[in-house]
Amino acid sequence: MLFSNDPIPVTILSGSLGAGKTTTLNHILSSERELNAAVVVNDMGEVNVDADLVERESELTQNDEEIIELSNGCICCRLRGDMLDEVGRLSEEQDFEYLLVESSGISEPIPVAQTFTRGFEDAEFDPTGVYELDTMVSVVDAHSFWQGFDSGQALTDNSIDPQDNRVPEEALLDQIEFCDVLLLNKCDLVPEAELEEMEAVLKALQPRAKIIRTEHGAVDPKEILNTGRFDFERASQSAGWKQELQEGHHHEAAAEEHGVTSFVFDADRPFHPERIAHLFADLPDGIVRAKGFFWSAGREDIAMGLDKAGQSVRAGPKGTWIATLPKAQQERYFAARPGIKEDWDEQWGDRGIQLVFIGREFDQESLVERLNDCLLSDVEMDEDWSAYPDPFGLDDQRELALADD
Repeated sequence: MLFSNDPIPVTILSGSLGAGKTTTLNHILSSERELNAAVVVNDMGEVNVDADLVERESELTQNDEEIIELSNGCICCRLRGDMLDEVGRLSEEQDFEYLLVESSGISEPIPVAQTFTRGFEDAEFDPTGVYELDTMVSVVDAHSFWQGFDSGQALTDNSIDPQDNRVPEEALLDQIEFCDVLLLNKCDLVPEAELEEMEAVLKALQPRAKIIRTEHGAVDPKEILNTGRFDFERASQSAGWKQELQEGHHHEAAAEEHGVTSFVFDADRPFHPERIAHLFADLPDGIVRAKGFFWSAGREDIAMGLDKAGQSVRAGPKGTWIATLPKAQQERYFAARPGIKEDWDEQWGDRGIQLVFIGREFDQESLVERLNDCLLSDVEMDEDWSAYPDPFGLDDQRELALADD
């Protein structure tokens, strides 16, 4: 048994099924012989194949509980409490110095990170002070990513099949946008010129992460162990679309050289609901990511949200305009974010449009023109907006376009 007052560092590997998470994990365990680690392996299926592979290719064993197997669910939702119970039990023995976690292919990384940094209400064990999240790693299958991206087809799809290697596009984008290190795996299957373009796309989606090319999951352990890279607040704000909203254009010349661009569309008047719904369902194939909020005429009570990940586009009710809140609550917002009051409209308050578009080789000028055409005209601004049809539904975001349509 080891005795130490220092928190046990944790590295979490995310990535779609088949991207190479288990191969990377086994490479780390086999190449870093002095690493005294425990491993948590999460698999959506009833049979945890990945845990068996880790046991077969390393010196760790499930019988000795150096490998924790969590099956038939995801550690980002259904199995969060189970995971904490298991790592809590492990910590009582504390005969290991590092924890490696391989999440399922459809796991969202933010809830998993929150589990280690803030705990989970349905679990008795509190990980704070016992474990310390060190590095969030996302593994991307370079070959599959590029095939889907270059063809304009969906990179993934919205069905969940534990035996398949395709996952919801939103999950894939979440994994790319929330990480400290991004492993671009299977690079031996993609030509150099296309790898460079792919890296430019990934850099636009996630400007902060360190991108490392790998083949067969072979990465220097120092790149993902004891890096000290993880910072929850920075990671939460590091997605390309968030940086674009907050800081403006951020791409490097290398990204623009490969046709990767992004822009923010701002407006202080609403979209016509039918026109903008039609545009959202017909966005250019080159748009990989679009996100933000918008004002839809006739729905002054609520802010609408847009979320495009690959070929999947969703739009619908997303939040509350500050202008709809009680005055006392509005003042608290003004005090915390003075910029809001500077842009406040006497009649409409903070209602407006702010959308980010990130993509490759699309006609930005044409898209901006189409977006402007969706805004209400001066004549329409004086019409009765309540008579406009509402294509976005009342509760959940509506799926406007699917890759298989």
